[in-house]
Amino acid sequence: MHVIPGRRPVAEALRAGRPLTELVVDRRRVDRLGDLPERAAGAGVAVRTVPVSELDELTGGVTHQGVAAVAARMPNAAVRDLTGDLVVVLDGITDPHNLGAIARTAEVAGAGGLVLPRRRSAHSSPAAEKTSAGALSWLPVVVVPNIAAGLAQLADAGFWSVGLDGAATSTVWDSELLGGRVAVVIGAEGSGLSRLVAERVDQLVAIPMLGHLASLNASTAAAVALFEVVRRRITA
Repeated sequence: MHVIPGRRPVAEALRAGRPLTELVVDRRRVDRLGDLPERAAGAGVAVRTVPVSELDELTGGVTHQGVAAVAARMPNAAVRDLTGDLVVVLDGITDPHNLGAIARTAEVAGAGGLVLPRRRSAHSSPAAEKTSAGALSWLPVVVVPNIAAGLAQLADAGFWSVGLDGAATSTVWDSELLGGRVAVVIGAEGSGLSRLVAERVDQLVAIPMLGHLASLNASTAAAVALFEVVRRRITA
């Protein structure tokens, strides 16, 4: 069982045609959900009204806004299934809120998918689904044994890899690789990219910073890099 909490994530799951088992609704807030229950019923999804305490328990304390969908877990994609010229690779992102925020940015930026390691990484969860605002219903997720192996698969599929590293001498503005078929690699907050991944990527780039703080959080750094890719493609 996989739980998708929140109005927008549920709406996007329905819009994406994601197979849902049931829609669980706080009986006190049915009238505030617009046409979500009707849309779910029209898609053949059972709608069940419950006390809010049951919804709280189902979502594990994640803010649900009075509604959650229950679904089968999305099957993982393979690198060969990824489309387009942009992929986002997450190296050691263990916070599900960061995963969800990066997934939302990646989907809006037109990325063809996310690549995650099997271990030492957040994966799809109620918190990630809620923070992604529905992006995880649209964005294929590839789970690889480790990121170095995933980068090798992406290279075989024609992707260059560019890793964000605050100590790099090149910047996101200078990188020629961001204009091509590229995998943007985001490291963990604090520790950044692991040593093996930093050695494996084709290029390390930094985001120039002018203030007193030394770094951005992972989701913000991802947004800067991904929309530099978007800017280049729009202006090309």
